Amino acid sequence: MNRDSLVELPATLTEEQPVSDVRYLLGIDGGGTKTLAAVLDLQGGTVHLGHGGPSNLDAVGSQLAVRALLEAADEAIGGAGIYGDQLGSAVLAIAGTDTSAIAGAVREARTDAWLVVNDVVGAWATATGASPGVAVISGTGSNVFGVGPDGGWRAGGWGHVLGDEGSGHWLGIQSIKAALGDRESSGPPTAISEVAPAFFKAPSVEALATLVYSKPLIKGEIAAFAAETARLAYEGDAVARGLYERAAAELAVQIGAVLAKTGLTGRFPVGLIGSAFKAGAVFVEPLTAAIHELSPQAIVTRVEMAPVGGSLLLAARAAGLGRDLDRERLAPLLDAALGV
Repeated sequence: MNRDSLVELPATLTEEQPVSDVRYLLGIDGGGTKTLAAVLDLQGGTVHLGHGGPSNLDAVGSQLAVRALLEAADEAIGGAGIYGDQLGSAVLAIAGTDTSAIAGAVREARTDAWLVVNDVVGAWATATGASPGVAVISGTGSNVFGVGPDGGWRAGGWGHVLGDEGSGHWLGIQSIKAALGDRESSGPPTAISEVAPAFFKAPSVEALATLVYSKPLIKGEIAAFAAETARLAYEGDAVARGLYERAAAELAVQIGAVLAKTGLTGRFPVGLIGSAFKAGAVFVEPLTAAIHELSPQAIVTRVEMAPVGGSLLLAARAAGLGRDLDRERLAPLLDAALGV
């Protein structure tokens, strides 16, 4: 069985590059619902945005994905008032299982300097400032990606049927299962049994089970219930709190695999990214404790910077400017452009 890394990192993003005299960088965050492009003017200290439709190859196919990427890029480039050949470098971080087809099409449409990477690479750069460390992603889905002295490694990210442990969707499903366990007396009593049917507008817990299969409820709808589980956990529901502790333990297994394969030890950043971490301490505290059992000196933080910022940090690295652009400088520029 092939045991190579599941995610390929271009050499220009892992090796020190000669410093270049560039003014503009392009970063793109492409996902299953939308695409966001950002051109950073290093001299003017401004960010110009562009928007496009879905660019996940698995969701829309290569032709529509490339179109969305280029439309978003052109809008951002036009907003900056520059020509494409004035860009110092461009990094496109896109969702999907195989980015090679997109990469070839983008290079053909633009230049070889436009790098396409998996979106977990962009998330890692957002979480760590494109330095050795780990990104722990928990939104609707989940996965973990890290880079260390032994290279990059991904664990998780297999989707809601085969994986996504510790994600919002996983928490939503486990919450419904806990309510069903309460209903049939195979599990402990929990307030989730009253809250879940009301949230999903079902007359009963058993009707909710039928709704999951017959509608069926989409991933985002199920994941949204995780916020209710978090609220119940803060109100003292032991089952709800236990679900977040289980979610932390599931993610810790993946983090452990990434640490073992990347060779990360000592002090390094572990960035928590994604909507599920909005649950706050009920999720972050047990996960932080689990991470510190694996690596006591790891620096665990929640990351608020927009994911497109990771693509810009990677573009800076590709241009040899990695030491001149960090998250502390970039985050407020992005916030201003996004109106945060």
